[in-house]
Amino acid sequence: MELEITQRTVSHRVTKITKTEEYFKSSDMASTKLFGKDLSQYEDVDIDDLLEQLSPEELEMLAGEADPDDSLVPPSERNSYKCAKESTGPLNRKHLIDHINDQAINEPDRPELVPYVAGTIRGKKWVPPPPPEPQEDEDAVAQEVEVDLDEEFASVLNTATEDEIVDLAAILGFHSMMNQEQYHASLLNKGKPVGVGWGGITKATKFKALPAEPPNDTDPEESIKKLKDDDPNCKELNFNNIRTISDEQFKRLFDALEMNSKLESLSMSNVGLSDRHLDALINALVSNNTLRTLNLETNSISPAGIVRIMEALLKTHSVEEIRLANQRASVLGNKIEMQLTDIIEQNPTVLRVGIHFEFNDARNRVSKHLQKNLDTFRIGGKPRKPNRAMALLRKGIAMVCRRGSKDK
Repeated sequence: MELEITQRTVSHRVTKITKTEEYFKSSDMASTKLFGKDLSQYEDVDIDDLLEQLSPEELEMLAGEADPDDSLVPPSERNSYKCAKESTGPLNRKHLIDHINDQAINEPDRPELVPYVAGTIRGKKWVPPPPPEPQEDEDAVAQEVEVDLDEEFASVLNTATEDEIVDLAAILGFHSMMNQEQYHASLLNKGKPVGVGWGGITKATKFKALPAEPPNDTDPEESIKKLKDDDPNCKELNFNNIRTISDEQFKRLFDALEMNSKLESLSMSNVGLSDRHLDALINALVSNNTLRTLNLETNSISPAGIVRIMEALLKTHSVEEIRLANQRASVLGNKIEMQLTDIIEQNPTVLRVGIHFEFNDARNRVSKHLQKNLDTFRIGGKPRKPNRAMALLRKGIAMVCRRGSKDK
């Protein structure tokens, strides 16, 4: 049975080789000679007859020439290795691991050819080479220059104290001869630092602990009343870090700001201002023409809300400084930045803008326009603002429109 399988395998492989040779012959790519001998006489030889003439050993040798890429041959026969051992049954992993552990424990250690003896040195002991002898640099010796000082200067240097030498080194600019504290103390004439000598080590300067800022004690209700009464002494309001202002107080504050003519600076940083308060704020900015500085940093205003606020500043051209950085969206986007740039370029009175622009184009255009406004303001040619009569007329029209909407 084994011989038949071997003959069948060899027959299949030889048939495959024959078909390959026929392919090359048909394509005129194969040679009819092998090692200089003509092979045309073997073209009509029957392969089965040749295989019957071979012995089992020769068939085994011929079958050993395996082709690993032949998909028609079983995988177990695609290599020349043949295992003659009988199967011992299925694999038992636990028994195998136990056998390996027992063999490792019970197998005796290999005897040492030369037993170890404590304190015995075998072989040559390594001795470090002696350090090289220092050689004098002839060039350095030749470059040394002797400086002859007058007796007066020599006596002064010999009797000078450490502080005087440090001061002299600081005046001459010898930074490598002293540490930073000694150098700055000599320049500022503060005296010798305590605990630092000529060869001392400069330590980090201890910073003074600054007291925490007191909480903002501005009363929103009192401030709203002053705005509503148009108090001439109320020119600046600071609501920074007051997180207890309600929506109703925001509404009354902006309504009072709309009719106020004395307030010049309004700071509302970190007060929880959001888009739901923008309608009242924008109405106040459109009507108020005395406000110069507006700080709305660190709030929750959206990019679209920032655009609305900047558009409202184009109505009166009174605000000179506007701060809107650190809002809910850290990145405005290219579209919003281009809109803000166009709006700022239309404003001839704004001098400072606190908005973070990510794109260089918007940043450069805004900076150039602000520089232009600053130059105009510096030379005294500040753009003309709307007159008082037009501002009052605009306020009256706005009040009439609001009253009519409330009556409806």
